[in-house]
Amino acid sequence: MEGANGGGDGDGGDRPWQSYHTVYTTAKAGMEGVDKEKVQKVVYEMSKGSKYFQNEERKEAFINQKVQNLRIQCAKLTEADLVHYRKVADRRIVELEASRDLSRIWLHVDMDAFYAAVETLSNPTLQGKPMAVGSMSMISTANYEARKFGVRAAMPGFIARKLCPELIFVPIDFKKYTYYSDLTRKVFRIYDPNFIAGSLDEAYLDITEVCKERNVNSEEIAQELRAGVYEETGLTCSAGVAPNRLLAKVCSDINKPNGQYILPNDRMAVMTFVSSLPIRKIGGIGKVTEHILKGVFEINTCEQMLEKSSYLYAILSQPTAEFFCSVGLGLGQKDSPQVRFRKSISNERTFSATEDEVLLHKKLVELAEMLSVDMQKEGLCGRTLTLKLKTASFEVRTRAVTLQKYISSSEDILKHAKKLLKAELPISVRLIGLRVSQFNGDKCSAAPDPTQKTITNFITSGDVNRNCSSFPDVADLDFVSDAETNLSIDNRQTSQLDWRDPFVGNYLSDGDHQSCIVQKNGVEEVQTPSNDATSSHHSGFTEGSTSFQGQFEGINVMNESKLREGARLNSCCQETTMLWLNDYKCSLCGIELPPSFVEERLEHSDFHLAEKLQKEESRIHQPYVPSRSRNQKDGITRQSKSKKQKLSNKEGKYTPIDSFFVKK
Repeated sequence: MEGANGGGDGDGGDRPWQSYHTVYTTAKAGMEGVDKEKVQKVVYEMSKGSKYFQNEERKEAFINQKVQNLRIQCAKLTEADLVHYRKVADRRIVELEASRDLSRIWLHVDMDAFYAAVETLSNPTLQGKPMAVGSMSMISTANYEARKFGVRAAMPGFIARKLCPELIFVPIDFKKYTYYSDLTRKVFRIYDPNFIAGSLDEAYLDITEVCKERNVNSEEIAQELRAGVYEETGLTCSAGVAPNRLLAKVCSDINKPNGQYILPNDRMAVMTFVSSLPIRKIGGIGKVTEHILKGVFEINTCEQMLEKSSYLYAILSQPTAEFFCSVGLGLGQKDSPQVRFRKSISNERTFSATEDEVLLHKKLVELAEMLSVDMQKEGLCGRTLTLKLKTASFEVRTRAVTLQKYISSSEDILKHAKKLLKAELPISVRLIGLRVSQFNGDKCSAAPDPTQKTITNFITSGDVNRNCSSFPDVADLDFVSDAETNLSIDNRQTSQLDWRDPFVGNYLSDGDHQSCIVQKNGVEEVQTPSNDATSSHHSGFTEGSTSFQGQFEGINVMNESKLREGARLNSCCQETTMLWLNDYKCSLCGIELPPSFVEERLEHSDFHLAEKLQKEESRIHQPYVPSRSRNQKDGITRQSKSKKQKLSNKEGKYTPIDSFFVKK
């Protein structure tokens, strides 16, 4: 792959932008005829020398190095290795094929340029003109007229203006978008009351039953649904129908805008459809994963995943290899989730980088109010509040606090959010986000998930004094070597493990636990604030479209007044830090999430953090029993007996404190 050798061969040539990989050249609906090289050149020239450009270069260099490392591993495979892994892959492919279910009919509906379409509906004078929703800092979406110039969502506005000088900017209005989203969902419920909302502008519907009840085919239902949405809102949408959700989402993008595509529930039709499908069309495969699959395995289409399955099983973890093989077979999720409840709720906003504390607090107030409204609308209240910051240098920091009480009001959220922000000031920020998690099931009527494992179960399921490096959920296949573990997620760094606990630190005076993850140029730091705190470090690599992994080094931080609490925490078994093993699997509970599930992974991380802090909190209120040697215990026993005899002679009524430390 071009540029896969560590920096791009074109850096010193006449066209250095050709080695500058960017998501902005990815073809979205309506961008089929765009001159990609022109877009790439403009993005390169407008970004060159900026903090963003430097950050992208560091990430690109890291991924190039990772590709090289994986290529070396592939080259070391012997013929015997390949024969073995071919048998493993063939056996698993047969099992996956046997699980194929063509009985369900899934429909994915996606609104066409939703934000832009709503603004055009509100202001008809924008019709036919290139327009983008957002500002010169960042674009949320662009209409199809603007996409012809290469303008797309998640692109800085100043770059979009360079590509299209006539581009019109319209400010974001989420209240308006939410209103129209609610109207579309009224239509969706007619066909599937339990539809799955992917976002404000997309949803998955299981239309199997409605097709049977009405004795109509899926094509008629798709047409009827699209007509219903247009009648209700005046907006157009596109639909895709397939045997599972993964393929339905791919199908909905084929005939955009205002179109539909039907993939029959037939194995041959599915395999033919998948055979020439570019891997980037699959949800869960982003820019970095595509780079690795192409650069290491020379995989460009989904069909080639099956052809190279022996290499996938040899180099990658079993869950990751199985995901890719499932894609090659055209398999995806087909059943409606039985347990559906929130684990967290969040809001974030991007703006021009600023150090103005007044403006930052104003943004914080807005986020707290929006978050409170969303939580109260769903009857939620939570204990863990997380603040997310992205600095002007694209460094991402997350600081969390777990409270003694559950909160949902904007006043409570703002009160604690201000404390978290104050700890980071002064700082130049371009994004602020707030997230609340660890909800109270009893107070908020949120049924617990019976399938969700907890860190408490993980710790107590075995010997409490077991070595902290023992991981029953981690197979040998998860590890590349004794010294290096493949813990990468998309563009995350492969790193050496350190199992020490980064969250052992000061216990705050108000009873709340607080920690901070700081991501600096590919390095995350987990910080516990205190007067004499020494930071814990977590080395990983992070970008907006993926989640994180890496190496934790925990350092105990305590002062004299907290020595006993710290000693107690250290004497207990050291819980392992949550990591994403081999790009896919949580090291604590074994749950599997693809790299593209960014929010879900953040929520999952918050969940484990909250469980850990809650457990540590419960330990603090338990009696302290220091570990002693056998001789020390014998000496204490003799002393206790002697003191008890003296007290009995004096008819004393008090039990000596030493007796509490004697194991009876």
